[in-house]
Amino acid sequence: MTQQPAHSRTLTDVIDPARARALQATLGLQQTLEAGSALPPFFHQIYFWDAQPSAQLGRDGHPAPGDFLPDMGLPRRMWAAGRLLFHAPLKAGIRAEKLSFIEGVTRKSGRSGPLAFVRLRHDIRQRGAVVLTEWQDLVYREDGRTAEHPPARSDAHHREPLHVDTTTLFRYSALTFNGHRIHYDAPYATQVEGYDGLVVHGPLLAQHLLLLGERMLQRPLTEASYRATAALTLPQEAELCWADGAAWVRGPDGVQCMEAVMR
Repeated sequence: MTQQPAHSRTLTDVIDPARARALQATLGLQQTLEAGSALPPFFHQIYFWDAQPSAQLGRDGHPAPGDFLPDMGLPRRMWAAGRLLFHAPLKAGIRAEKLSFIEGVTRKSGRSGPLAFVRLRHDIRQRGAVVLTEWQDLVYREDGRTAEHPPARSDAHHREPLHVDTTTLFRYSALTFNGHRIHYDAPYATQVEGYDGLVVHGPLLAQHLLLLGERMLQRPLTEASYRATAALTLPQEAELCWADGAAWVRGPDGVQCMEAVMR
């Protein structure tokens, strides 16, 4: 069953260069961004916070559904995939507006039980023009872990280690105002949601892949899509891999945690 609800939300923010430099530091990059600088791809994730009072949060620390996001009657909500079109640089030091729309809601039954999918579209405007369009796919599911662990590709032309620790998780959660407990509350992550440990943010993995893609292509990205395929948990180590316009996160035992395609 597919529905097409008409629901939207607008958030505004000043693209603070100090916050962008803090993300550079978190990612181990040189802190170079100033007012007027073009942000690297995916840095917009640290802006446009949806700051809700504690009383309006769900059990997982995320804003409870029912306001902008629909309540699908399933306890777990995860960011599953996304696509971005880069129309023009998003500039630091300038106010921007993020218009969000629910494009579709779909329910289905999977091997792990009932699932629901919500597709969002975000248009980010600066000085009256859309500079970035983003589609975001959310999945809602029941409690209990999934058994799917797809193998990573083995044809990488380039590999580099990816190290994430608890400090990285804390700093990225703070920069994105992400209160999801799977990233800092180990008993919740393991006992309630069934993970092996604290979970590395999907957007953080996507951030690393898009930065890798820009380095490999040696030019700004015009389009990117990504999909989460397995959780990466601490203290697991991982690799960033690249081959012919595709990038992926190779986790322990050769599991593919996330994949992306860029141009």
